[in-house]
Amino acid sequence: MPATHTALICVALPALAISTDQGQLNGQGLEGFYRAGRRTLSRCRLRVAGREPVAVQARMTAADRARFVGTLCTSPHGGPDPDVIVERVRHADGTERITLRSAAPRPLRLPVEVALGTDLADLGAIAAGTQGPELPADVHDSGLRWSGATGAVTVTTDPPPSDMLASAGLLRWEIELPAGASRTLELRARSEATPPLRTVARPATSPFATAQVSGDDPGIQQLLRTSIEDLQALLLRDPAHPADSWLAAGAPWRCGLAPAEALTAARMTLPLGTRLAAGTLRALVRAQLGGPEDRSGMIPGPRRDAGTRLPPGCTGTEATLLFPTLLAEAYRWGLPERETAELLPAAERCLSWLLATVDDRTYLCDPQPGGPVRCETQAHAHRAALLGAELLETYDRPGAAELRQWARELRRAFQAEFWIDDPSGGRPAAARMPDGTTVPQLAGSAAHLLDTGLLGGGLRAPGLLDRVQTEQLARLLGGPAMDSGWGLRGLGTKEPGHNPFGHRGGAVRVHETAVAAAGLAAAGYEKEASSLLRGTLAASAAFGHRLPEMYAGEQRGEGSAPLPHPAACRPAATAAAAGVLLTTTLAGIRPDAPAGTVTLRPWHSAPLGEIVLTGLRVAGAPFSVRVSRLGLAMVEEAAEGLQLGM
Repeated sequence: MPATHTALICVALPALAISTDQGQLNGQGLEGFYRAGRRTLSRCRLRVAGREPVAVQARMTAADRARFVGTLCTSPHGGPDPDVIVERVRHADGTERITLRSAAPRPLRLPVEVALGTDLADLGAIAAGTQGPELPADVHDSGLRWSGATGAVTVTTDPPPSDMLASAGLLRWEIELPAGASRTLELRARSEATPPLRTVARPATSPFATAQVSGDDPGIQQLLRTSIEDLQALLLRDPAHPADSWLAAGAPWRCGLAPAEALTAARMTLPLGTRLAAGTLRALVRAQLGGPEDRSGMIPGPRRDAGTRLPPGCTGTEATLLFPTLLAEAYRWGLPERETAELLPAAERCLSWLLATVDDRTYLCDPQPGGPVRCETQAHAHRAALLGAELLETYDRPGAAELRQWARELRRAFQAEFWIDDPSGGRPAAARMPDGTTVPQLAGSAAHLLDTGLLGGGLRAPGLLDRVQTEQLARLLGGPAMDSGWGLRGLGTKEPGHNPFGHRGGAVRVHETAVAAAGLAAAGYEKEASSLLRGTLAASAAFGHRLPEMYAGEQRGEGSAPLPHPAACRPAATAAAAGVLLTTTLAGIRPDAPAGTVTLRPWHSAPLGEIVLTGLRVAGAPFSVRVSRLGLAMVEEAAEGLQLGM
């Protein structure tokens, strides 16, 4: 699989542009423009006056575009100073603008050549190294056209070239450049196939509020801004249901709907409004399984690698449990009652699947049937049962008592059977195998035990651990085996099979780090939460504030930097959404829109000093809050009639 960690990835799904820091597209690796998972242009090499510009800078200027700057010395005796500056602005939508600026004291006549090519390869074939050769080009209007069995693409230019050579894919211009002047060429690559999905127009149809944060720490400001830009770039909608938008899992590998990741990201972005949650839930209702089979009510999802000690888990299980959780919490954040009621039958089917699957057992296996009993699956199931029960009671639907009874039995059994005592104070097991043996490894997935969910009145749902066990888990997650200094490791350093680059074997997963930080702070363990928060902010700065889904769990040291994972998605929906969660959790916002209240539980330690959050949405209206350096919170803007809870 080609590495992505050094690539500049412009995203406006379903469009991508992937480049190296040299600016040229040479047709190597992943380089090129893409549309709906197919490469529309693999080669775009620029030569000015017979030479390639010397690359001096490459950077992302927004989620969907990158800027490349190069220089040229055109005077044979002009010394070391360049006299032509070449700027290329590359957009995800297939547009590239090439601007030549003269710093020469005399007029210049510059021959400009752009060599183009494409293989129309599928992204999966490129990842596997099985893409075919470049296709032959034909002259087409003011540019070139390529066609193959999978479609066709055209490149048009403005101004039109003075010469075209189809056999070499070559376009030529003769540019007259007066002293101090500039000229711009524009190339547009367009696929002739109609993509199954289309970019969500912005800003009118964006489901996100235009939130901002200001205060003492500039890093959190940049993280939130970049996170929202990346979330916007990852939005997709189905043309058959244009009102419903949802997040693709990440670029470049996972540009489609992954139910568990889409629900997770929508849940973490509830402070930006409930429209994304509603669109995601409606999209997944259409995928929910029906019929009398054992899987009826389940939301299907692929298997996910779980490391060396456990078999792959089923993301469909996670998604099915997240559905009622997201609906219940979106209702508290302000999802209208009518929309909540329309989605409630699907949530009931998820909850019915849960009870039918556990049957007379205490635990939920994953995958079913006969899989291990995973720690995080029980946390997801317990939360879904409690939040789902409250939602059912709100709408006077049956089943709440049965869900609460099962949750009580699960909580009692989990505290006794999932806790492994040892001289250091014990730990939760990562899983119990079908033969009853436990997997005692300390994993980042234990952070989900702290994510109990939001009930009415701003209350947190009870968790699976008792007070003493929660305190011990906080100590473990904040210890050096788990806290890398850059975030939470997926597996402790002392565990067998630890690999700092392992997807779930030691790498830092940004989503789990954010879940751990928010859960620790809510439970009162702000010291441990603050360390994870600061570590993630430091990693964010090293990654240009565009966090990848994961990076190596190497220990942070003086003068060190986080090591990228070569295959990580960047941007990724859950990582970008984690930036929103890490920012908003500092204010501890717990709304209950149906009751007309909002409760604030800010971090008393104020680890980032004063912060001011503006442009959030609670109860369908703008919401702003200030947290002082003393850890005191004050609402500065809210929906009319919204009362501050205790």
